[in-house]
Amino acid sequence: MAFDEAPPFWWQRPGPLAFVLSPLSWIWGAGTVMRMERPPSGSVPVPVLCVGNFIAGGAGKTPTAIAIARAAARKGYKPGFLSRGYGGHLSGPVVVSREKHRAADVGDEPLLLVREAVTVVSADRPSGAEMLIASGCNFIIMDDGFQNPALAKDYSLLVVDAKRGIGNGFTMPAGPLRAPLARQIGLASAVLIIGEAPGGDRVIRFAARAAKPIYIGKVTAIGKTGWRGKRVFAFAGIADPSKLFDTLREIGAVVAGTRSFPDHHFYTDEEIADLLEKAEEAEAELVTTTKDMARISTMSSTGRSRELAERAEVLEIRLDFEDRRTLDIIIDTATANAQARQAALP
Repeated sequence: MAFDEAPPFWWQRPGPLAFVLSPLSWIWGAGTVMRMERPPSGSVPVPVLCVGNFIAGGAGKTPTAIAIARAAARKGYKPGFLSRGYGGHLSGPVVVSREKHRAADVGDEPLLLVREAVTVVSADRPSGAEMLIASGCNFIIMDDGFQNPALAKDYSLLVVDAKRGIGNGFTMPAGPLRAPLARQIGLASAVLIIGEAPGGDRVIRFAARAAKPIYIGKVTAIGKTGWRGKRVFAFAGIADPSKLFDTLREIGAVVAGTRSFPDHHFYTDEEIADLLEKAEEAEAELVTTTKDMARISTMSSTGRSRELAERAEVLEIRLDFEDRRTLDIIIDTATANAQARQAALP
């Protein structure tokens, strides 16, 4: 089950539609749990750290994966990213190339990840992991895939956006959860809450009862002083475009207008023309996210997409952790778990 855009009622208090759909949610959730709890069909002789989330849609997995990769590299590892390439048509396994591939081929997130480390797109996770090892990687970071049992994981970090949380708390299609929260937390190694809003409180309570470590992070704009007083027209096709708009306001930009699009959206010439026109009318600079720019810059080398890529600025972000030891703890635990997994093999 996939949704191009999450239904608005997912993020509201449970109402009649959620309750009407709840029998389908029970069936969907039971099937997902059965799949998640199956023994892994493949394993590799290096640590595998999965960055996942409880819900359908974005929660901050990609900046988390990038932060982990940078920390792993500082510790002497050669990290590599494993992605299924959502939004792209290649099933892989294929090593992502910024020169060769477009977002339509491999998805937008792999084009961001490959800027940091070797990235493989593969619907078959064990095959993709083997390709990363063949490329010299000795620490694998899965961008998503928590609910996929194919590859043995040594650590699963579940990311929660503190603003959106888990929505109405129902499982798809009645809500955004991929499976019942309690069953998912039981298989998690730790939970990362990004932001300070109360949306993550329910997850924190469940995680605390399950004795799971809880970490806190915050997304920070890079070069934020340069945005102060700048008049901008912001647009984004991510899970929650308001995060971009709110961040710009927080760092002092004058947001003259905004436009939201569905997650992983590919912009049409008509939409691009409208964005350019609205920005001109507002006498503002266009600004978007790194993920959107990954799509826009590879859509076409000519035409309106090229003009948008040249005109739009990007708000770069990074993920900071409340406790500076967090990344070391996560990486060291994943490594120790991998060693124990290997030692237990016959």
